[in-house]
Amino acid sequence: MPNYVRATVPGATYFFTVALAQRSNTWLTDYVGTLRKAFRLELDAHPFTVEAMVVLPDHLHAVWTLPEHDADFSARWRRIKAAFSCAIPAGEYRSPSREAKAERGIWQRRYWEHLIRDEGDLHAHIDYIHYNPVKHGHVERVADWPHSSFHRFVRQGLLPGDWGSEAVADIAAGEAE
Repeated sequence: MPNYVRATVPGATYFFTVALAQRSNTWLTDYVGTLRKAFRLELDAHPFTVEAMVVLPDHLHAVWTLPEHDADFSARWRRIKAAFSCAIPAGEYRSPSREAKAERGIWQRRYWEHLIRDEGDLHAHIDYIHYNPVKHGHVERVADWPHSSFHRFVRQGLLPGDWGSEAVADIAAGEAE
């Protein structure tokens, strides 16, 4: 079995991509309230800061900052994924390997993480997150996607409500991922 090495820096900021096992499923938006509850439970039990996030039907992107002396994002993701999986109806396809381990077939086992290097890297990943629903063809305007921290950024005056012009779109479409 491969031994995945992850960058674990206490108090650091990370970009994540987490996806469903079957990318044709739409459970993340179908059960977005359940996903929010799983996040709230984890945030209450093991605090961290969600800098930015977008939930799409089959995957999500997030930027988190961990507490000063904590680098354990893996356990947080494991608990969030487990809480979500336990709360939605069973019936998904499970591979023989997952059946043998009594695992649900909701999530891809692995996820992508990237240690944010500096402010420019942070802003590029946040732009990527906010533009992602447009990139995937779910909406034509960033503001039209309901499951995004973009709306918090607008309320806080950090971004204009019409953010996502062609110039920004070109940048966001080519950054991150």
